[in-house]
Amino acid sequence: MRSIWKGAVSFGLVTIPVRLYSATEEKDVSFHQVHREDGGRIKYKRFCSVDGQEVSYGDIAKGYEMSTGEVVVLTDEDFADLPLTTSRNIDVLQFVPLEQVDPIFFAKSYYLAPEAAGTKPYVLLRDALESSGRVALVKVALRQRESLATLRVRDGVFVLEMMLWPDEVRTPDFDFLDDDVEVRPQELAMAGSLIETLAGDFEPGEYADNYRAALQTLIEAKVAGRELVTPPGAPAGPEAVVDLMAALRASVDAAKSKRAQVDAAAPPVAKRPTRRPAAAAQEAPTSVTSAKKPPAGRKAATTAKPVKPAKPAAKRASARRTA
Repeated sequence: MRSIWKGAVSFGLVTIPVRLYSATEEKDVSFHQVHREDGGRIKYKRFCSVDGQEVSYGDIAKGYEMSTGEVVVLTDEDFADLPLTTSRNIDVLQFVPLEQVDPIFFAKSYYLAPEAAGTKPYVLLRDALESSGRVALVKVALRQRESLATLRVRDGVFVLEMMLWPDEVRTPDFDFLDDDVEVRPQELAMAGSLIETLAGDFEPGEYADNYRAALQTLIEAKVAGRELVTPPGAPAGPEAVVDLMAALRASVDAAKSKRAQVDAAAPPVAKRPTRRPAAAAQEAPTSVTSAKKPPAGRKAATTAKPVKPAKPAAKRASARRTA
């Protein structure tokens, strides 16, 4: 993993230099917007809605639109004067029970790893925090935004859980909350019985993203069927060979899997009798091939020779006169 931020955990007179790493990643299938006809990428131009001119990235500023429709333009200099700390410190405010922190406040998770000089105080705070059964409530400035966060221990590593501010959590306001809905004790008992039936321990490895797997299978099938579009001017390098090999391997695996499924679903085929019934053998016409068992020591012919048809009587008489 690559660190995305360097700073320090500060509590009391102790400072622990740390590096910040992203603890999660979204395993999603990414797409580009393309032209349906030729696969060309769709690009957007930045233009001003007032004069219709294209605007370069350096001329773009942030604007806050008021309820009257007027816009307040803020420049980089305006943001530089704001009281956002640049000390890169994770300041511990207090230690609180984890059950008092509603999970709705959690936004993003990061790992904190110590610098070489801060390993011992890191381990000290980690062990003390883990034995206390509490989490550290901290304040941190990250990416030009000051946030609350919690610091907890997971698998021997500090996890920084970035949090939303209280005013960023919406209050539920739905009509059914004002309705007087009566729930009978029998219904409540039945619902409780259903919960007990489905109760179990949380094992994350038992669950998978079936939609993403199906989408990836669909893409691989299209690659295997060469349903590809090469936009004009697109470079064709060695990656195409790698894709082809992957497509071939996917095709072989798909074919084997499909064959196994077909064989498993097919009903068993009854064996045909090796001999005909006696009555059927008497009624059957004489075959032109011999079905007798060859004498011992002689191999059976793999292909029976057809019996030559007899010549007509007129042709036999003509042949004798010629002789």
